[in-house]
Amino acid sequence: MSGLNKVVSNMCVGSPAADFTLVNEQNQQWRLSDHIGNVVVLLFYPQDETLVCTRQLCSVRDNWGKYLETKAEIVGISPGTPDIHLTFSENRQLPIPLLADPGREITRVFGKHWLFPVNLTRAVVVIDAKGIVRNQNIMLRSFRPSDDQVITAIYAARGDAFNEQFDQLNKRRSAARIVQ
Repeated sequence: MSGLNKVVSNMCVGSPAADFTLVNEQNQQWRLSDHIGNVVVLLFYPQDETLVCTRQLCSVRDNWGKYLETKAEIVGISPGTPDIHLTFSENRQLPIPLLADPGREITRVFGKHWLFPVNLTRAVVVIDAKGIVRNQNIMLRSFRPSDDQVITAIYAARGDAFNEQFDQLNKRRSAARIVQ
């Protein structure tokens, strides 16, 4: 089962993330809305066992401790099947779920470049705990984001939530002063 739970065009920074359901390498459904409450990172990559994609996901594996410190949930998404993803994940000892988007339906929504077709790109999308897209980095498939860029985007998404809480506390404090 693959697909969006509501019809949308494509996502942009500041918009609520469209809910979707995909199947992971264990043939289990993975639904975005089940993970709201945490920062979620969607790593859209073109294909398993290709040079740049393998380097990208193995770099995530090799820097897994840094990713764990962010407390974000990280998933890879590509058009491969669950069986192909399972083989890739086991061969490379990947610590993240790999979701199958065979028709690139979800990739088109979250990772569509204004000029290039989705089969020529990869993307990193960071969604905050409230389900708002906070970072969207779409690049040609021959490039990959650095782990530091992704981790910084995760902390920025967490920081947005902290800033919002800080602003709310300041408003309450100011309102309390006015009442006194």
